[in-house]
Amino acid sequence: MILQAHLHSLCLLMLYLATGYGQEGKFSGPLKPMTFSIYEGQEPSQIIFQFKANPPAVTFELTGETDNIFMIEREGLLYYTRALDRETRSTHNLQVAALDANGTIVEGPVPITIEVKDINDNRPTFLQSKYEGSVRQNSRPGKPFLYVNATDLDDPATPNGQLYYQIVIQLPMINNVMYFQINNKTGAISLTREGSQELNPAKNPSYNLVISVKDMGGQSENSFSDTTSVDIIVTENIWKAPEPVEMVENSTDPHPIKITQVRWNDPGAQYSLVDKEKLPRFPFSIDREGDIYVTQPLDREEKDAVSKREEFHRRQDKVLCPSTYVFYAVAKDEYGKPLSYPLEIHVKVKDINDNPPTCPSPVTVFEVQENERLGNSIGTLTAHDRDEENTVNSFLNYIIVEQTPKLPMDGLFLIQTYAGMLQLAKQSLKKQDTPQYNLTIEVSDKDFKTLCFVQINVIDINDQIPIFEKSDYGNLTLAEDTSVGSTILTIQATDADEPFTGSSKILYHIIKGDSEGRLGVDTDPHTNTGYVIIKKPLDFETAAVSNIVFQAENPEPLVFGVMYNTSSFAKFTLIVTDVNEAPQFSQHVFQAKVSEDVAIGTKVGNVTAKDPEGLDISYSLRGDIRGWLKIDHVTGEIFSVAPLDREAGSPYRVQVVATEVGGSSLSSVSEFHLILTDVNDNPPRLAKDYTGLFFCHPLSAPGSLIFEATDDDQHLFRGPHFTFSLGSGSLQNDWEVSKINGTHAQLSTRHTDFEEREYVVLIRINDGGRPPLEGIVSLPVMFCSCVEGSCFRPAGHQTGIPTVGMAVGILLTTLLVIGIILAVVFIRIKKDKGKDNVESAQASEVKPLRS
Repeated sequence: MILQAHLHSLCLLMLYLATGYGQEGKFSGPLKPMTFSIYEGQEPSQIIFQFKANPPAVTFELTGETDNIFMIEREGLLYYTRALDRETRSTHNLQVAALDANGTIVEGPVPITIEVKDINDNRPTFLQSKYEGSVRQNSRPGKPFLYVNATDLDDPATPNGQLYYQIVIQLPMINNVMYFQINNKTGAISLTREGSQELNPAKNPSYNLVISVKDMGGQSENSFSDTTSVDIIVTENIWKAPEPVEMVENSTDPHPIKITQVRWNDPGAQYSLVDKEKLPRFPFSIDREGDIYVTQPLDREEKDAVSKREEFHRRQDKVLCPSTYVFYAVAKDEYGKPLSYPLEIHVKVKDINDNPPTCPSPVTVFEVQENERLGNSIGTLTAHDRDEENTVNSFLNYIIVEQTPKLPMDGLFLIQTYAGMLQLAKQSLKKQDTPQYNLTIEVSDKDFKTLCFVQINVIDINDQIPIFEKSDYGNLTLAEDTSVGSTILTIQATDADEPFTGSSKILYHIIKGDSEGRLGVDTDPHTNTGYVIIKKPLDFETAAVSNIVFQAENPEPLVFGVMYNTSSFAKFTLIVTDVNEAPQFSQHVFQAKVSEDVAIGTKVGNVTAKDPEGLDISYSLRGDIRGWLKIDHVTGEIFSVAPLDREAGSPYRVQVVATEVGGSSLSSVSEFHLILTDVNDNPPRLAKDYTGLFFCHPLSAPGSLIFEATDDDQHLFRGPHFTFSLGSGSLQNDWEVSKINGTHAQLSTRHTDFEEREYVVLIRINDGGRPPLEGIVSLPVMFCSCVEGSCFRPAGHQTGIPTVGMAVGILLTTLLVIGIILAVVFIRIKKDKGKDNVESAQASEVKPLRS
C-alpha cells in the first residue's frame, strides 16, 4: 500500500510538471481562501492547485464536501479522482489546513470552493406526453388558453438550460393557415388572428398539435429536443348579442329591472356599457355577472324627441327606430384590454296612449273666395299626437262641434273625419254678408279629446273691372325739349272690388301710340290715380303727333266669365312742337392713329355730326395748342399742318365743334384724340447731369465710373439697348468704355498717370434703332486731392460770394436802415398819443360827468 501511494504521488507530480503547474503564483501558492471552476464530466485525476507550506507545516489535510472525489497530497497537491456532475452537486465547499510533524494544525483551515460548471448533458423533457385543452371560437388572438411545460436539468442560467418551444404540426391544416401560435419561451398556446376569426366548431370541432422543445435556445444544431402532443377542443362562442328587448314605457314596477344578459366565454371578465347615441340620460347598467338592467322608467316620446334632435345636428342617416335605445356591451380582461368586439344591445320602448292630441296653433286661419264651389277644399287642419305614429294611440278623429256665426245658416262647412280637410258644404259665401267664420273642432284619439279653433276669412274675388272716369283726355301740346321726368297728364279709373286688394288695385299701360317707350304711367297705390310721365326725350322730327291709348287692369286675374271692355280704355292725343336743336355728333370721342413722321397735309382722321333739323354743319377745331391740325369745315376731315412729335404729346387731344349753318347757329362739342406712333427720331443722351465725377489724385490704381444713357423715343417692354464707345480716337490711350447693360456703361482709366485737373471725355452712344441714331456726349472728370473720400478744393473768391469789405458795408447799411425805421415809428407813436390826449380833453368838455 505504501508503495502504491508513492507511485500515485509520483504520477501526480509528473503530471503536475508536465502541465505546467509548477509556475509560482498561477498554479501554486500559499494557503489562502480560493475558488475554482471546473466543467463537469472531465477526466479524473486532474490537479487543481498546489498549496505551499510554511515551516513548521510539513503536510496538508482536506475536509468538507469531498464526496471521496477531492484529495490532497502531503506536498499540497489538490486534485479530484473522478468526473464531476453538476446535477448531483453544483458546489463543493472544502477546507484545507496545514499540519506540523505532530499532526497539529499550524495554519488554516481556509475555505476552498469548487464550482462545477455546466455542460449540455441533459435533454429537455415535457412534463406530460399528451396535453388536452379547449378554446372558444372568436377568442381574442394572443390570449393563452393552455400551457405546455418541459424541464432540463442543465443550468437554466446558461444556454444549456434555455428552452425553445415550437409548433411542428397542426392538424387539420386548412388553406395552409396556422390557427394556433405558441410563446417560444413560456410555452403559452393562443389563437392567431386568423384562428380567432375562422375557428368554427361546426366545421372542425377539434385540432391536434405536435409541439417540440429544444435546449440551447433552439439556436444550435446540437440541441437536445423532445416532443409532445396537444389535443384542442373548439367550443362555441357564447359572447353573442342577445335578442332585442321590448319595454313598456312609464312602467311602475320597482327599478332596476333585469332585461337581458351577456356572458364572456371565461369567468373573470369585466363588463361595461357604452352609449352609442350619447344621450343626456342613459337609463341602463350592467353588473359583474353580465346582467343588464333598466334603472328607471322609460318614456318613448322623450327618446323619440332626443333621437330626432341628434339626427338633425349630426345630419346623418335617418334613425331607423327613434323609440329604440341602442348601446354596446363590452368585455375586458384584468388589464383593461377588450376581449372581443362589443355587442350591440337593442331596447325598444313600447308605446302606451299617454298623450292627448295637440292643435297646430292656438287659431288656424284659412281663406276662402266668395265664389268657391261646393266641395272644394278650404284647408286641412293637422293636429299632432306624440304617441307612436301609425298606431291606435295616435289615430285621430275630427268633428265640427260649433260654427260662429250661423249665417246665412248653420252647417256651411264639413270636415273629413280622419284627414282633417275642411270643405264648403252648402252654398257659396258672400263677403258683404259675413267676412269671417269661426269653427270649434274636436280632435280625439281612443282616450283623449282636444278642442282646436279655426278661423275662415272670406276674401273678395276680382269680378269688377276698372272703369275710366272719361274715355278721352283730349289734346296735349308739348315742346320737344320738355324735361324727362315731367308729369304731363293725370288719369283716373275706379274699381268696385274690395279696397287695397289685388282685385281693386289698378295698373295703367300704354298699349298704342308710343312704340319708342317715351312715356310711362305711375300709379298712386292709395288713390289709383295715374300720372303720365316723360321717360325719354320727345322728338318732333320722329313723331310730331301721337294718339296714345291707355288700358287699366288689375294685378289679380279676373274671375272666369268677367272680361275687360271699353270702359277700361282711355286715350289722348300728344302734339310735339319743334324746337331748334344743336347738331349731334355720331360719337362722344373720335380716335385716330398715325405715325409721328407723316408728311404735312396728310389726312389723320375725320368726324361726323348731323343737325336734327337738317341744316348744314360747319366744323372747327378748339384747343389745338401746338397748331398741328386743321379741319375741313364742310367734310369734317382732319389734316396735319405741321410736323408731329410723339414725345411732345401722345395722344394729342383737341375739341371738335359742329355749328349749324343758319338758324340759331347752335353748336355741339366732341373730342378728337390723335395717337402718335413712335419713330426713332431722338438721339441718345445722358440720363442726368454728371458734373460731380472725380478721381482722387494721384491714382494708386486704374479706376472706373458708371454712367447711364437714355433717349425720348418709345421702347418695347425689354427697354433700350444702347452701345457705347469713345467719341475720339485720341482718348483711347487714356480711357476705355465698356457696356454694363442696355442703359449703363463704365468709363475706366487705362493708367494712373493723370494731372490734377479736369478732363472732358467724349462718349459716343448708339441706340440701335431703325434707323439707328447716335449722339456724342461729354463726361467731365476731375482729378483732385481728396480729404476723407471727397474732392478737396482750396477756398477762394467765387462768383456771387461777397468779399469781407463788401460784407462789412452791407452789415452797416442794414443797421442804419433799421435805425431810421425805429425812429420813424417812435415819432409816429408820440404824435398819435398827443392827438388822443386832445380828443380826450374835448370829449370831457362836451360830455357831463357821471357820479
